[in-house]
Amino acid sequence: MNIILFGPPGAGKGTQAQHIVKNYNYFQISTGDLLRNEIKQKTNLGKNIEEIISKGDFVSNDIVNILLKQSISNLKFKDKIIFDGYPRNLLQAENLKKNLFEFNQSIGAIVFLNVSRDIIEKRIIGRIICEKCNMTLNEYLDHKEIELHACGKEFLKKRKDDNFKIATSRYDTYMQKTKPVLDFYSNSAEFHQIDGSLEIQVIKGKIEQILKV
Repeated sequence: MNIILFGPPGAGKGTQAQHIVKNYNYFQISTGDLLRNEIKQKTNLGKNIEEIISKGDFVSNDIVNILLKQSISNLKFKDKIIFDGYPRNLLQAENLKKNLFEFNQSIGAIVFLNVSRDIIEKRIIGRIICEKCNMTLNEYLDHKEIELHACGKEFLKKRKDDNFKIATSRYDTYMQKTKPVLDFYSNSAEFHQIDGSLEIQVIKGKIEQILKV
């Protein structure tokens, strides 16, 4: 089944997505990764995306839809995609539905990690990400994991936008913009809300129960 994984910045989507990818042979797709990969490949579309971003503008839904459709049409990804933080608005939700239908696929689970703003602030401010394996850790909470990290501590870096002011702004913006999308999916039998403040292993267990249905 394909999965949509929702949650505000710092909710732990990346950690849970990595677990699903590793243990269930899924493919994680986020719009940010798709855009960065297109830029890295230096395609004409990638150059256009880079120019838009460099001006501080947002990439249009049409461009995101093109990249998403390329992934959905890839047979290697068929019914094994985690949509990480996508869709972000109702138009994207409709586009996703159309694209999946076109390639005879559907969404089997919609998981929303619901976390309060004060917890998100602590998580984001302490977040560090490995430049090699993309693992996310927290410098305040994961002391042992940081010391034993296989890639080496020197690859664990903080993102420039992980500060208090930006964290609170991103949380409020996310919740405001995503609410219509959550409302769009909330009446679906596939919709599952999980308390994102729970221990990571507990959340993993709840998601695994959903995947095994």
